[in-house]
Amino acid sequence: MSLRSMTGFGAGSASTKMWKVSIEMSSVNRKQLDVNLVLPRNLMMLDALVQGLVRKAFSRGRISGVIRVEADENAHSVAINEVLAHEYIKVVRATAKQLNLPDTLSAESLLRIKGLIGTKQDDWDVEAVSAVVEKAMEIALQNLEKMRLAEGKMLEADLRRRVDLLESYIKEIKTLSKNTTTRYREKLLARIKEAQLGDLANDDRILREIALFADRCDISEELVRLKSHLSQARKLFRAKESVGRTLDFLCQELFREINTIGSKANEVEITNQVVLFKTELERIREQVQNIE
Repeated sequence: MSLRSMTGFGAGSASTKMWKVSIEMSSVNRKQLDVNLVLPRNLMMLDALVQGLVRKAFSRGRISGVIRVEADENAHSVAINEVLAHEYIKVVRATAKQLNLPDTLSAESLLRIKGLIGTKQDDWDVEAVSAVVEKAMEIALQNLEKMRLAEGKMLEADLRRRVDLLESYIKEIKTLSKNTTTRYREKLLARIKEAQLGDLANDDRILREIALFADRCDISEELVRLKSHLSQARKLFRAKESVGRTLDFLCQELFREINTIGSKANEVEITNQVVLFKTELERIREQVQNIE
């Protein structure tokens, strides 16, 4: 299984003779899973079902969208607001009487009163509707996952290329660090010679200074840990479970190790490689923020 991005879009629909359900949902990156799918008011009791289906499919990201449910016309009936009708008739007749106007109210007059007559939605069979909603949800979630997987493959290819670059920087740093102590000793002895202090070349204090410098500049442990972290990252690229948080943690550890190397480096060439490493690592970290 390849990496999954947290960015995507999915739509799905399902219908029966009585119901038609259409769903659209989109997802963006987020540290936790946040689900916000809008249901019709009279189907809010299905929110637990919808939440459960999403949480079963994904573990991270903000997923939002709309669930639309259309009922067959047989599920509606004409209704009249009787209380409002009585009030209209009462007021109109009283006004007509005061103005000495003929009472010509008829049933047809009620049709012209805005908001008096409409349709009433009969009680829906929630169990029947939920089955259609569930089917449409499964289709929408499958389409969303396809898009997240497709983008995840692109992210994986990019991350693999960048990890290769990091490994090349580590290799170069290792090569440059091999002769650091020797070069330091040569520079120190050259300065002693320039200062015409040749007698100090074999002084125990000078030899001790060189030994301390070698200890301070030893980055072998950091290089081993860097290689280990990159090896773990490569394994995670093909993991079955969500690995975004783990990759983010590895990025933090890689930053810590390369910073230590940078603080120990006394060579311009090593410092340059550290800068290149950190620049590329920052790009990796930004990509990892989009991985589930």
